[in-house]
Amino acid sequence: MKKALLFVVALLSLTACNQKGSGDDKLVQQADSLNRIIAQKDNEINDMIGTMNDIEEGFRAINAAEDRVSVARQGEGASAKERIQENMQFIQQTMQQNRELINKLRNQLRTSSVKGDQLRRTLETLTQQMDEKDAQLKALQAELQAKNIQIEELSEQVSDLSTNVSNLKEESSEKSQTISQQDKQLNSAWFVFGTKKELKEQHIIEDGEVLRSNFNQDYFTKIDIRVDKEIKLYSRSAKLLTSHPAGSYKLETDANKQYVLRIENPSKFWSTSKYLVILVK
Repeated sequence: MKKALLFVVALLSLTACNQKGSGDDKLVQQADSLNRIIAQKDNEINDMIGTMNDIEEGFRAINAAEDRVSVARQGEGASAKERIQENMQFIQQTMQQNRELINKLRNQLRTSSVKGDQLRRTLETLTQQMDEKDAQLKALQAELQAKNIQIEELSEQVSDLSTNVSNLKEESSEKSQTISQQDKQLNSAWFVFGTKKELKEQHIIEDGEVLRSNFNQDYFTKIDIRVDKEIKLYSRSAKLLTSHPAGSYKLETDANKQYVLRIENPSKFWSTSKYLVILVK
């Protein structure tokens, strides 16, 4: 009888230990799940703050260019007009970049799991700033146009001077277009992600090598490296096949355990190659 009682006590003790162990495992799993959710929210907030900082930097650059236009307006001659045209071109390009960044921020906020009134108010403020800048730019363009008309009326008295100004306008316009195209090209990059089979079909992977001379360039997606700093891969397995400097990017998983590539230092990341190839499963 005593032996039987000892056996029952031992059995109950073993069962209690097993239940405790099972409970500890559940707590660990719950903690891991919460940590993943917190990490995702941190990443989303950091991405949105990064986009806001880029927008604010754009507004700062626009304000500086407007100041340069104001200074150039006090001068006379072809050189002053050329400086005005170059700065106006820069303002328009930066305004377009800020519009794209604001749209990106709007999409980030819409798809994010972070729902904050402060973030929405910030987006509204940035959008209002953009509208105000649009109105200021239109007024400035109208003022410059009126001044150009006066200059043209005066230049009619001296035909040689008029011809020189016209030539300078064309030259400045050509320079601005060239600069704009070069700037766009310098800040363009291309990426693709796919399975090994898909990448082989497009000759992106061939005989174990990546990006040989005959790969299908049309299969890639073109991006602006100043704006596009996050690429969702929609896969639980991801590996970069092209070479990019360590520390310039992070491969992280979202709440669904799918990988997202976050480019933290675009100039460094794209310094070795303007093509990005990622293998997924």
